[in-house]
Amino acid sequence: MSSKPEPTFEELLASLEQTIGRLADGTAPLDELVAAHERAGRLLADAETRLETLKAKAEALSAQLRT
Repeated sequence: MSSKPEPTFEELLASLEQTIGRLADGTAPLDELVAAHERAGRLLADAETRLETLKAKAEALSAQLRT
């Protein structure tokens, strides 16, 4: 069984933007809006984690280049 690769940072942001757009629209039923809000929270947390990981990698590479 193959696992789905983790989304890229850009894919996370695109999903977050789409979900926020759904929330901003406000025309969906309440249960869908609550689910979209929960999804946005998860996507934001995932994007923040991914950003920190990428930042640490960039800093490590930069340190290597300076030595």
